[in-house]
Amino acid sequence: MSDLVISAALVKELRDQTGVGMIDCKKALTEANGDFDKAIELLRLRGQKMSEKRADREAKEGVVVALVNDKNNKGIVVRLSCETDFVSKNEDFVSFTNEIAQTALNNFPENLESLLNTEMNGSTIGAIITDQVARIGEKIELTEYEKIEAPLVAAYIHMGNKAGVVVGLNLADSKFVDAGRDVAMQVAAMKPIALDKDGVDQETINKEIEIGKEIARGEGKPEEMLEKIAVGKLNKFFKDNTLLNQVYVKDGKISVAEYLKSMDPQLTATGFKHVSLA
Repeated sequence: MSDLVISAALVKELRDQTGVGMIDCKKALTEANGDFDKAIELLRLRGQKMSEKRADREAKEGVVVALVNDKNNKGIVVRLSCETDFVSKNEDFVSFTNEIAQTALNNFPENLESLLNTEMNGSTIGAIITDQVARIGEKIELTEYEKIEAPLVAAYIHMGNKAGVVVGLNLADSKFVDAGRDVAMQVAAMKPIALDKDGVDQETINKEIEIGKEIARGEGKPEEMLEKIAVGKLNKFFKDNTLLNQVYVKDGKISVAEYLKSMDPQLTATGFKHVSLA
């Protein structure tokens, strides 16, 4: 079939449906002898090949979105990664990430793999992302998905979609939404590794004790005192790195746990999820 038979209107229709450039759409239609559905399939296969070709490339940029449902009892965070800052700031890319995030919130899948297999706009999210690789021309990956469920969930998006946090609180009262958001901001700023010391894994604890011992040994402290000194340093580590024990950044004189109790004696955080580009 000649190029003249493949009308500009057909090329435009393919571009509108796939988002791929006009030249690539015309090439696909030509290769498919004007078969519209086959041209779409060719573009998808091209996207898959491009994705495979770029598998070893780093996707350090991207967009992070945190959302909470209308009942404020479920929240999710997703990260859609790309190679360049230029793409991450593109309005369509941000909107696409928001659409994925809303689909994740609506379906609340168990893990990232399940999210990639979740249907969106008549296809799976994973397949649509592959199509976007052909459209945008660089590596795109849905690299992180976290979810949380609690009596009350609050969200915070930091630094123009560079980080997102959802925090769970134990009391289901809308008057605590702002407090939850304050705590989510705390997570984004101070990057705690756990809710409290009980959430810190044993490997990390053992490592910190050994570091504490080495520091004390280097300071010339007696060998028999090293364990006690290291435990003291461990407590300081817990204070600096666990959410409820951290100094509340908006006050500086109280801990996060004390801040929440100032709102209500029973109020506390039950968990958090933090996703960041950095």
